[in-house]
Amino acid sequence: MHPAFSIILFTTLSGLGYGLAVVLGLGFLDPSLLSTKLAYLASLALIGIGLLSSLLHLGNPQRAWRALSQWRSSWLSREGVMAIATFVPLTLNAALVIFTDRYDAILGLIGVLGALVTVYCTSMIYASLRTVGSWHTRLTPLCFILISLAGGLLLAGAFAGGNALMVELLALVVILLALTAKMVWRNRATTLVPISTPESATGLGFIGKVRLFERPHALDNYLTREMGFRVARKHAAKLWVVAFFFGAILPILTLLIAMAAGSGATAQLGLIAGVVAHFLGVFVERWLFFAEAKHAVMNYY
Repeated sequence: MHPAFSIILFTTLSGLGYGLAVVLGLGFLDPSLLSTKLAYLASLALIGIGLLSSLLHLGNPQRAWRALSQWRSSWLSREGVMAIATFVPLTLNAALVIFTDRYDAILGLIGVLGALVTVYCTSMIYASLRTVGSWHTRLTPLCFILISLAGGLLLAGAFAGGNALMVELLALVVILLALTAKMVWRNRATTLVPISTPESATGLGFIGKVRLFERPHALDNYLTREMGFRVARKHAAKLWVVAFFFGAILPILTLLIAMAAGSGATAQLGLIAGVVAHFLGVFVERWLFFAEAKHAVMNYY
């Protein structure tokens, strides 16, 4: 599949923002601190920028509102509805924290539920597609949610300045869980035997093995542009090492350094470095998520 920059940026930024929203909604950070107020603003900014970047992938962004009407059958529509609905409790709680130093538990829990459901809806846009075997698994939403929570906990730790040991411990556990889930997901994707083959796609399997004699047409079309992307296997293997190293290994090391250093500038700088590394790792992971996906329609090409 073609790895669209706007969608990769959207899933990476919004996932980080929703993960942070979950941590804030659970009340792990002191609402009276300036850093907590900044964390609320950062969460809303990350979610907003991510959603705006997703509009760049639409053919007619001015008609994006029409996608919201198909929530009964479309995960994309459900994602849009949930994203808008979740903004309400997140904004209200942010306003309470910023202007009154008060955290509302009910609004917080509603925001947590909304954030998790929104990330789940995003993941199901891909996991629901039977035409892409590597995506069509329950591991896909699990990976999206765990990676989102891992990034949110890391970012919350950075805003706390190393003063939230519980957040750091949770971040360490969730990153390890996300790493495990992603490794299982990748092992499945690389060993998956495709259900749809050129033989089954053409109905000529009873004759023997089918090979392409000539392209269906001389010029590219939407299918070949969006679903015919190719990445060399050796390059993909190297990029997966980069994704795992920056997305999980470096953040784990920075967390251990921060916990050893306690509070202070060393811990905060280490956590900020961990957040940056995690963002870069997830960005590469999302690029590969699309670049290595094989759509069944390409059996005809």
